[in-house]
Amino acid sequence: METRPLGASGIQASLVGLGCNNFGMKIDLDASRAVIDAALDAGITCFDTADMYGNGQSEEFLGQVLGPRRKDIVLATKFGGVAMMAKSGERWGSREYILRCLEDSLQRLKTDWIDLYQMHYPDPNTSIEETLETLNELVQQGKVRAIGHSNFSAEQINEAVEQSTAHDCAHFVTAQNDWSLLNRAVEADAIPACDQHGLGQLPYFPLASGMLTGKYRRGEEFASGTRMAVLSFSRSMASDENFAKVEALQDFASQRGHTLLELAMSWLAAQPCVVSVIAGATTPEQVRANAAATNWKLSAEELTQVDALISGV
Repeated sequence: METRPLGASGIQASLVGLGCNNFGMKIDLDASRAVIDAALDAGITCFDTADMYGNGQSEEFLGQVLGPRRKDIVLATKFGGVAMMAKSGERWGSREYILRCLEDSLQRLKTDWIDLYQMHYPDPNTSIEETLETLNELVQQGKVRAIGHSNFSAEQINEAVEQSTAHDCAHFVTAQNDWSLLNRAVEADAIPACDQHGLGQLPYFPLASGMLTGKYRRGEEFASGTRMAVLSFSRSMASDENFAKVEALQDFASQRGHTLLELAMSWLAAQPCVVSVIAGATTPEQVRANAAATNWKLSAEELTQVDALISGV
């Protein structure tokens, strides 16, 4: 498995990462253990979770399963999602909130440190200076090795860089944004900012809620238990336009001896700022397929052809 640096942190992460959002939500402890074991066997070292996944169970499952293997991985988690999604009015960028969340995550994960601690959503009610100063304190204490953010816009990325420099604080080294062949909005916003400031990108939803696996077909019912069947917000991806793109992309891949999954993952891996493509899984078979999916090294000509293909639909 290829590894890439997490921005300027000096930490190396596997090109394919394991998104752990299914743990405690779609699969139980035993199934999560099978997925974790398969990921480690496949050379995946970047494990991405959050305190909100499974109401904390994702972190708990990782803590129970990893044991001494924890030292062999890049363990990334996030804070702030719980408060944001609950719309509780709590300031999830505040010092008090962050310190409490970190200690809770450390306990659930059964570890003394987090490799990459990420702000899950920007907090409109707390200055980024307070957030950065708190995270800087955690880095100095050794409880956190590097910091990142998720769902930040270019404006928010730029502001964070300015404040880190002005206050001599630890800088965010990574960003996470929703990015795939079917959702390229960030290319006009957050991605140029990542390139400008040297942030490593860890794109999530690389398979567009399963649309880029080829398992959904135009006009067919969504299979029971799938993301499209369970989550209403995912069904917005199943538009006629997206199905047309999927069909064109699938033809492009098959003509070159590859699958749609391999095209989706390899296309992201070909983007200069991408460090690790974060893909969730519920079975060992999915893990193995994801781990092998970045082996297609797309040429410059193929990348141009893919752009033209999507634009033409």
